[in-house]
Formats: sequence, structure tokens, C-alpha cells
Amino acid sequence: MPNDVVELFVQRLDTSEMLRVKGREAWTLSCLLETGQSGIIPLERPAPRWSAYVHSLRKRGLVIDTIDEPHAGPYSGTHGRYILRTPLRVLKATSAGEKRRAA
Repeated sequence: MPNDVVELFVQRLDTSEMLRVKGREAWTLSCLLETGQSGIIPLERPAPRWSAYVHSLRKRGLVIDTIDEPHAGPYSGTHGRYILRTPLRVLKATSAGEKRRAA
């Protein structure tokens, strides 16, 4: 999937429910789908409000784990790795370029 996804239409494989996700939530879900079981940390795909996007997806019923991982350096501590656990099938992904061309 391209990194400029602005809309996703997906089907949950556990319940057959269809979901349409737009905007940054679609981009976030696309990143989670692309990385699979290895998950993603926000430093790998910077965006202003990862935790808010993940929260919105969780409110839609998707199971997304947050794994705390330690990191070193002058500001050592932990960061979260997000892993999508809900099995999904992408039915349609719309990129920003496709959306502009259709307008």
C-alpha cells in the first residue's frame, strides 16, 4: 500500500464487519497493516498524533496492542510499539493522488 493512503475500506476477518476509515486514521491503519506482527513505533513513520489515531481506531473496535520498549540515549526511557491484532482484508485503498484526480 502507498504511504499516502487517505481512505481505506476493510473487512474484519473475525466478524465480517466492513469499516471505512478516512484521513490520518486510514494512514495509520495502512502503516499498521504494512508492518504486520512486527508493529511500528512512531519514530519510524513520524506524524503529529499517533496515539490519538490509534485511540480512534480502537474506538472503532480494532484491537491494537501497545508494547513498551526501552531505549537508551540521553533521554532514555520507553517508547510504544503499536501492533494491529484484528485480522483485516483491505478491499480498497485510496491514495491522496487518486483522490485529487477524482475531484
